[in-house]
Amino acid sequence: MTNEQKSRWLDALSHRQLKLVSSPIVQHKLTFLRDERTGTKEFRELVTEIGNSLVSAALEDAKLETIKIKTPLAEIESPVINGDHYAFAPIIRAGEGMLPGALQVIPNARVVHIGMYRDEVTKEPHLYFFKAPKDIAQRETIILDPMLATGNSANAAINELKKRGVTKMKLVCIIAAPEGLLAVANSNPEVPIYTAAVDWYLNVDAFIVPGLGDAGDRIFGTK
Repeated sequence: MTNEQKSRWLDALSHRQLKLVSSPIVQHKLTFLRDERTGTKEFRELVTEIGNSLVSAALEDAKLETIKIKTPLAEIESPVINGDHYAFAPIIRAGEGMLPGALQVIPNARVVHIGMYRDEVTKEPHLYFFKAPKDIAQRETIILDPMLATGNSANAAINELKKRGVTKMKLVCIIAAPEGLLAVANSNPEVPIYTAAVDWYLNVDAFIVPGLGDAGDRIFGTK
């Protein structure tokens, strides 16, 4: 795919599936997340904060319910998001770094754990763990993964959730490669993708360029 073709494709995708969260605050934080000088503590904090902003954007269409509360001056009916309708699904390992920020948005949401590792030769994901609440099919599920690189892990996670009856999903990632966006769009065009940036390309090792390195290693201090 040429750069011109890629640009036209991304423009078309942005109107259908890609939701670019480009607020000044998110872009400011993303700069420091990318910086190789950013330490583990600061990196974790930034992942939490950016994840919070991205999940908030992904929930702009959330349906509100009304409850009765008392202010210091009056009793009123006021809107809330019912956490029983939602689940977060971090893809282990790196996706766990986004979970604290997501749970700040909906503290009562359930959590699905999806464990995958990538074959270093084939770049294909292998599922080794999946744990979800029994009522997962009744919940909108938001998949969390900082990096959308090849798109293989994202598609595998989406397919595992579909097997459990989940019909409404969103994918939230901090940065995405065009190749990963194309892979998800081709296999699961109904799943909206929320990201803070679309980077240049994948290198021969399937790392996003310019990217931010290995998100899991930087979150957990294992680089």
